[in-house]
Amino acid sequence: MNFSTSRCPGPSRRDFLHVGGVGAFGLTLPTLLQGSQIPVITGTKASFGRAKACLVLFLSGGPPQHETWDPKPDAPAEVRGVFKPVATSVPGFQVGELMPKLARQAHRWCAIRSVSTGDHSHASSVYWAFTGQPHSPRNTESVKPGAPNDWPHFGSSVRKLLGDRGSLPAFLTLPEHLMGNDFAVPQGQFGGYLGRGADPWLLTCDPAATPFRLPALEPPGEVSAERVTGRADLLERLDRSKLDGGSVGLHRTKAFELMRTPAARKAFDLEQEPMAVRDRYGRHKFGQSVLLARRLIEAGVRLVQVNWPREPGDMQTNNPLWDTHSNNNPRLKDALMPPMDQTVSAVIDDLADRGLLDETLVVWMGEFGRTPRFNSTGGRDHWGGVYSVAFAGAGVRGGQAIGASDRLGASAKESLVLPQDLLATVYHALGLEPSREIHDVLGRPQAITQGEVIRGVF
Repeated sequence: MNFSTSRCPGPSRRDFLHVGGVGAFGLTLPTLLQGSQIPVITGTKASFGRAKACLVLFLSGGPPQHETWDPKPDAPAEVRGVFKPVATSVPGFQVGELMPKLARQAHRWCAIRSVSTGDHSHASSVYWAFTGQPHSPRNTESVKPGAPNDWPHFGSSVRKLLGDRGSLPAFLTLPEHLMGNDFAVPQGQFGGYLGRGADPWLLTCDPAATPFRLPALEPPGEVSAERVTGRADLLERLDRSKLDGGSVGLHRTKAFELMRTPAARKAFDLEQEPMAVRDRYGRHKFGQSVLLARRLIEAGVRLVQVNWPREPGDMQTNNPLWDTHSNNNPRLKDALMPPMDQTVSAVIDDLADRGLLDETLVVWMGEFGRTPRFNSTGGRDHWGGVYSVAFAGAGVRGGQAIGASDRLGASAKESLVLPQDLLATVYHALGLEPSREIHDVLGRPQAITQGEVIRGVF
């Protein structure tokens, strides 16, 4: 996984279908997407604004469509792989056999099987996934900050338009930012042209550690509450005197508020969770990060993104995270699918048990999928030709798949969906019309997305 780090409207579907070839199997993008021009449109009025919060589960590196939401049992062996589809709680709806717990929850999930970009690079695909804008140029790992690639993460737009609730920020990312093996951080994860005040709060942490603490939110033991308040007041006066950076001051003010607000700090205290609940999510970094995300949503955070964390040694391997360039089958079976299936099913059940699923949109996604055919080292490589994303909660009509890929899982066959349509669907659930205007730091207006709400999700 190798990243390196003029605003303009995104392409129409007609423009998209005229993009050049994608370079695998000798197919051009128009061929891949033939017959897929008409997707989406409109959710229902009842679903508009139903979500009070959104939980984004981002499987960094590119999860495979074939072994998850879009198995291909009738494809040749070199495409379908060794894993079989399994029946789910919904007749006729099958998923990969490595997702047994999610299979039992299929009545809650809506799988989108026809998301497509034709972009096969991590960095530019991450940018498109989070901003709803294709990176210029596409298919590149050299994603640098600044125009024309300075669109904000959709969570930053949510934070800017809907605001923070109480002392907690509206948009928070954990347990780490996405970064390449060269430590470069791709664009699209931040506030972009909205300014640093719209950046997410990044919690770089390991919630599976015992005990779990966030030193940044805890004053030193020798510092009294009165001294914390005094320091905060002094720094605020410095901000007003323009002796300190304004956006830094905004984030620091929030940090001081957290230090001084026991109820807010309580949200980060995983030790208040029963042992059985912590075990249910999985005693690993991803599992406990998702549990922490659930607590933050309960405490009022509007959008929490949990990135699949790197394992020790991931910076030195060819297949870190979900980037399974080699040994795809054992890596999925032993390291990736069991904790993912455990944790994602756990948070869905937990939200439902707490009466929160109806008002929380859960998004399962990555930046792209994996190639239909295995390579010579038993891996699947990058593939933006078609991939899957799934929604649950907040009025989502579960038990269905929208769109379809072709027989090989190589291209979208029905109902093409672009990343901007996924974001329009998230905005809709949170009560923001896709045409809603937002203003950059210079006051210039821009629609939050050119996408359309995916028909049939709600």
